[in-house]
Amino acid sequence: WDLAERVAIRVADRAPFGGSHHLDGLTAEFDVHTARAEDLVQATTGLRALSGDARARVVGRADWIRANLASLQRLLRPLFARMADDPDDEPSLVSARLGALELGAMLGWMSTRVLGQYDLLVLEDEAAEDQDLVYYVGPNVVAIERRYAFPPGDFRLWLALHEVTHRAQFTGVPWMRGHYLGLVESLLDIDDPDRLADLGDLLAPLLGHEAVQ
Repeated sequence: WDLAERVAIRVADRAPFGGSHHLDGLTAEFDVHTARAEDLVQATTGLRALSGDARARVVGRADWIRANLASLQRLLRPLFARMADDPDDEPSLVSARLGALELGAMLGWMSTRVLGQYDLLVLEDEAAEDQDLVYYVGPNVVAIERRYAFPPGDFRLWLALHEVTHRAQFTGVPWMRGHYLGLVESLLDIDDPDRLADLGDLLAPLLGHEAVQ
């Protein structure tokens, strides 16, 4: 995991607008847009998150990488525990390093494209302030606005609407989150490689929803 993080951050550092000064004012603005988006989503769909008001967090690319690595570690914990119980299933050191390089390269590339994300994983051992967050990747928001001359206020509200809608889906429908995570866990319990290939489709919501081509 440490190697994957180092590789991902090195890839992400090549993208523009990575400096912290590009994030000035974004947090306060996205707090406003997120609250407004939540009211609009409720008025349109009738859904409102059962866990309370949405909370925005503006992050840099490195923080987005760390958050998603942590999500993957939580999600894959049962699989790794099973592998530890059966030494024959443990990958070789070379395979583990290659896997880390591939994961790091993928997350590094995605960190330069993702605009926002709702992380639906909530664990009991996680600090309350780090749970149930709507993420906005500040450098990518600034980059795409400048590239296409989007009006910042309109574009940021659209982005907030998109992410808050996902949060309303997963937390406003009582059974949705448990059902989704149950599907992932059932795939992790299967030894059939063909079925495990479906895991990528289920993991997509955990790795962001806005991929800028």
